[in-house]
Amino acid sequence: MTIYPAIDIKGGRCVRLTQGRADQETRYAENPAEVAAQFRAAGADWVHVVDLDGAFAGEPQNQAVVGAIAALGLQVQLGGGLRTRAAVERALALGVRRVVIGTRAAESEAFVADLVQAFGEKIAVGIDAKDGRVAVKGWVDTTGTTALDLARRMDAVGVRTLIYTDIGTDGMLTGPNFAAQEAMLNAGKFRVIASGGVSRREDVLELAQLAQRHLRLDGVIVGKALYEERVELRDLLTIARTADKS
Repeated sequence: MTIYPAIDIKGGRCVRLTQGRADQETRYAENPAEVAAQFRAAGADWVHVVDLDGAFAGEPQNQAVVGAIAALGLQVQLGGGLRTRAAVERALALGVRRVVIGTRAAESEAFVADLVQAFGEKIAVGIDAKDGRVAVKGWVDTTGTTALDLARRMDAVGVRTLIYTDIGTDGMLTGPNFAAQEAMLNAGKFRVIASGGVSRREDVLELAQLAQRHLRLDGVIVGKALYEERVELRDLLTIARTADKS
């Protein structure tokens, strides 16, 4: 199981938004690359980066910052505003290891299918759910599509990694929606990265137990709990590695 420490970028800074709301912003650092370097020093192999400006604008806005993070040697998983093939290609050229398609995945299966054919496992799909329904455009709009229905459609076009975020728990430090994550794991052959709600080490321990039952639980994204010092990254990495050996 992989721990993905999260860096959300807005205005070039490292921030967190509560439930994705632009008016609920907390700034944590002026230089996201310095935060990424701290994650790498703690032993992280991956970092999950979201270009929040890109998510709201519909095209990437913080490429220089993303490039600086990738240059550190971390494996970068990037989402936010990647709604054209050209944007995906530019992200990969920056050294990004895996791109996350969100809004466009809900709009066009053909778009995702073409990307999967061209770039294989470098393509992941982010499914963000509000009360079980898919939210898009930086979580501003909620569609009529259920998260599970979209997941099954992405499975059919060959997507091998899904990042599943329960918006109701994101940034709330109330614990993950374990039932929703398990339901997603049962929806297809893809790997799942759980996102939203991690507030304490026990949450990661429970996800590690879930990963032992469902080998396709690839990992968990941890954001606000790290910044608020409710969990310690080295400890979470140890939990994940111990689970992998069990």
